[in-house]
Amino acid sequence: MPLHLKFPVPSGHVTAARADVTERVRAILDDVRAHGDDAVRRYSEKFDDWSPDSFRLAPDEIRRIVSRVPDTVLDDIRFVQQQVRTFAQAQRDALGDVEIETLPGVRLGHRHVPVSGAGAYVPGGRYPLTASAHMTIVTAKVAGVPQVAACTPPIRGEIPAATVAAMHLAGADEIHLLGGVQAVAALALGTETVEPVPMLAGPGNAYVAEAKRQLFGEVGIDLFAGPTEILVIADENADPFVVAVDLLSQAEHGPDSPAVLVTTSEALGHEVARHVERLLPGMPTRDFAAPAWRDHGEIVVADGLDEAFRIADSYASEHVEVLTENPRQALEKMRDYGALFLGEGTCVSYGDKVIGTNHVLPTRGAARYTGGLWVGKYLKTVTYQEVTDTASSALLGEVCGRAARVELFEGHARSGDVRAAKYGKGTLPWNEEGAA
Repeated sequence: MPLHLKFPVPSGHVTAARADVTERVRAILDDVRAHGDDAVRRYSEKFDDWSPDSFRLAPDEIRRIVSRVPDTVLDDIRFVQQQVRTFAQAQRDALGDVEIETLPGVRLGHRHVPVSGAGAYVPGGRYPLTASAHMTIVTAKVAGVPQVAACTPPIRGEIPAATVAAMHLAGADEIHLLGGVQAVAALALGTETVEPVPMLAGPGNAYVAEAKRQLFGEVGIDLFAGPTEILVIADENADPFVVAVDLLSQAEHGPDSPAVLVTTSEALGHEVARHVERLLPGMPTRDFAAPAWRDHGEIVVADGLDEAFRIADSYASEHVEVLTENPRQALEKMRDYGALFLGEGTCVSYGDKVIGTNHVLPTRGAARYTGGLWVGKYLKTVTYQEVTDTASSALLGEVCGRAARVELFEGHARSGDVRAAKYGKGTLPWNEEGAA
């Protein structure tokens, strides 16, 4: 049995908090559904103290905002977006259309067709998360989405200029200064001034994640991407200081962000805990990182690497850093994770900010059944069929008639009968006129 050096808070507290989030989100969605722009404005005033004449930025406003961003910041945005674009394009290039001939004159195929529009949510609130603009908007544009509406909240009543610049440079077709559940609701449901989109993408806090969950079905979503998570797998060769820094790098996202260490070395686990406690008081973001570590931090000691990989898979964590002597073992040993970060030379922060893989990743165990955001999320793989050989159509018609009647679908059977009779030697005994 693995040894726990640090436990999270009991799950009952978390369950109660999630129930409250669910009800509050449902009320906001119902209000926006019923009252449109009026509801959106009320919630924006309540939560963000923000109520401009229009939430949507006009082109000249965008130009003025971008002009205020330092050139070094713009250069860095362009650099990172190029990394994201390069990887996303490689993913898109790997997705070929298919057409095969299964019988003479019977062609089956599929095509990858981008959705007609997408809503990109770029979190803000306390921090301007410019990187989420790269991940959601650049990827959508590489996929070929023709219309991308992007939302981001003001920060303490101010326009997040760097985020607006990132959204603009990424290719957003419209930019709204609007955040939270009200933004997601406006994009998904539509209002008097916001056109509804068929798909939502982007990370967010627990409220945004819950809004996407409740709206799924009315619109498509990329995945459930809620509060960020990190799990570090470390053996006795890992640097405990690096492990501690990396755990806290994700804990600062918010007080509900899990940070988990699974290690094969009890000594390293204790040393990491000491580093965390030493580093936390001096962190400028300790008001988020400290409760995250207190309530959601864990240290687990495994009996060997195989058990460590099994434990890590059981968490299905969003981010998994592998700080072991041979980190690429995880590629063969693990299957349930959002993204792997192999070796000390990389880290979750690289994935979040600069390296080019997408940082919109599954949380809360969703990595058991889905990967993260990529160009394929913006594509619908649609099929088509064509039969140009009459003999093949007659054959298919005969089989269709028999197969459909086994299932008592007479109407389906008759569609097959018609073709068997018209193109072959079949008859239509159910047709009163007695002819095809």
